[in-house]
Amino acid sequence: MRIDGSVALVTGANRGLGRAFASALLDAGARTVYAGVRDPSSVSDPRLVPVQLDVTDAAQVEAAAARCADVDILINNAGVMRTSAFIAAAGTDGARDEMAVNYFGMLSLCRAFAPVLERNGGGAIVNMLSAASWVTPTGMGSYAASKAASWALTNGIRVELRSQGTLVVAVHAGFIDTEMAARVHVAKLDPAEVARMTVEAIEAGTEEVLADDETRAIKAALPTALETLYPPIQARWDERHPRTPR
Repeated sequence: MRIDGSVALVTGANRGLGRAFASALLDAGARTVYAGVRDPSSVSDPRLVPVQLDVTDAAQVEAAAARCADVDILINNAGVMRTSAFIAAAGTDGARDEMAVNYFGMLSLCRAFAPVLERNGGGAIVNMLSAASWVTPTGMGSYAASKAASWALTNGIRVELRSQGTLVVAVHAGFIDTEMAARVHVAKLDPAEVARMTVEAIEAGTEEVLADDETRAIKAALPTALETLYPPIQARWDERHPRTPR
């Protein structure tokens, strides 16, 4: 579909990757970009239209769908990462928070905006996923679980919405240079580059974006994941969490 003249809603558009998505859409000619954020006063770009939206609040999701009834592109970008393991974490609060935002929030937005997109000719949904959709790194297991669930959601809604002409794009990437990944000291992707690739995918009708070499390598290794992906992960875990001899 054409970005030029389109109307988009980007969740979490006040910073980081969400702001990059919004800027890329405007640069490509989008007529209106709504910034769905918890605090509308945090939107500093005057080109954006702030919309109060906590993706975990059902009433706010429905209100956003009613207010933004002209949307033909939905970008589900809002997300959290609590860096919690499964067993080693102090509790399950981090895992519940990640599922609430990353999975259930995405599901709620897709459900609320599917009829909006249908009325507007089909349009597109973009779901921001992760290389962690396919592999579970140490120390962020529950985040990976939420992204795996969101990948399943993305594949499922693509099937359900194809008949109404809605393009569903999955964007997978490794660590991106945003506030979320600030504590991780590895090479990171430029948010603007991820946004550029995503805009190109929407216009080309491409259903999947693999944003970097690491992500492409992880997906290619899935058939042999237990033999190729997990031994180094196991080694790092064992190094950081040595067992006390009994």
